[in-house]
Amino acid sequence: MFWLLFKESIFFAWHSLVSNKLRSFLSLLGITIGIFAIILVFTIVDALESNIRGSIQSLGNNVVYVQKWPWSFGPDYPWWKYMNRPTPQYFELEELQKRCKTTEAIAYRIGARKTIKFRSNNVQNALVAGISHEFYKIKNFDLSSGRYFTENETDAGYHEVLIGASIAEALFPNSDPLGQQVQISGQKANVIGVIKKEGESLLGMSFDYQVIMPFNFARYIIDTKSENVDPTIYVKARPHISNAEMMDELTGALRSIRRQKPGVEANFALNETSLISQGFDTLFDLVGMAGWIIGGFSILVGGFGIANIMFVSVKERTNLIGIQKSLGARNIFILLQFLSESVMLSALGGFFGLFLTWLITLLGKDAIDMEIGLTGANVILGFTISILIGIISGFIPAYSASQLDPVEAIRTN
Repeated sequence: MFWLLFKESIFFAWHSLVSNKLRSFLSLLGITIGIFAIILVFTIVDALESNIRGSIQSLGNNVVYVQKWPWSFGPDYPWWKYMNRPTPQYFELEELQKRCKTTEAIAYRIGARKTIKFRSNNVQNALVAGISHEFYKIKNFDLSSGRYFTENETDAGYHEVLIGASIAEALFPNSDPLGQQVQISGQKANVIGVIKKEGESLLGMSFDYQVIMPFNFARYIIDTKSENVDPTIYVKARPHISNAEMMDELTGALRSIRRQKPGVEANFALNETSLISQGFDTLFDLVGMAGWIIGGFSILVGGFGIANIMFVSVKERTNLIGIQKSLGARNIFILLQFLSESVMLSALGGFFGLFLTWLITLLGKDAIDMEIGLTGANVILGFTISILIGIISGFIPAYSASQLDPVEAIRTN
């Protein structure tokens, strides 16, 4: 019985919407704009968050970075204390490898912007990184072809390099990069591997435009004494060893290596990816809130528009309501009839809002080198909001219609 009432209510609602096309269009326009604004913001935020968290994850949750500067500054902390700190040195890597027992891998890295050449082709401003051998155990990257350095090649500083996918495409558009010789700052190097394409990283950590070489080869190309090369020691914890436990050991070892007396403030920073994640969590929360506020106003206007249209619809069909009730239509039937119309209006607005969002994301894929798409969760969220707005906006007009006296309603012209 309820299903029959509901089915008839849907039929009457649809007939009313089709009969008043302009009114229906104006009613759902506000909902369309509101859903579009909210879901588009959430879709973009999801894409940004996925990209950034993927970049952060590539850094490693169980990796600690020994650097001169901390990633988070305390309030009112004198910056000159950081300025006077020494940068991590390569010999410290070797000492840490001897002293630390909680670490699975320790690597050293420096980097500088250089021009890479092959015959008449060149790539400017590529990031050239000099690394120690265990770097591959800490940083996640795959090779599309070729191989990684052997330990002997890394220690001896062989003139060999791994190149990113974008560099390979620019230098070798019609040939195989493997075995070819590139030139970097006057030094020749053999290409032994090509890193698999990763796409753009919002944190600037993509390997696509990077050239990786042994540190002892990089000495001839990069000024290793310069702070601008961002010297960093990467330390990865053993399985079942917490970062806190490893950091305690690192602190003691580094203080000993640098001969710091007890009670003296450490002259190095131990950074974790959790510091970055916490900062972005706050940022994403703020952007999400902005999306709710921007879209919320549009939805609020659209909701009032639907409520207003529904009151007009009740007024226009008062006589019909009286006839329906006099023929035995129950209050629930009248309520469902108008509530269905309101929900249908709002759901249609939500559908068009989601369609616009999908269209924008489809066009956006060609404009930006980043995965962006309308997720199932956001589709469900969009329709849920639409239906709730339809119920809330249409309930009072629908309820007032269901409570009309049939005799008085029939007399109304």
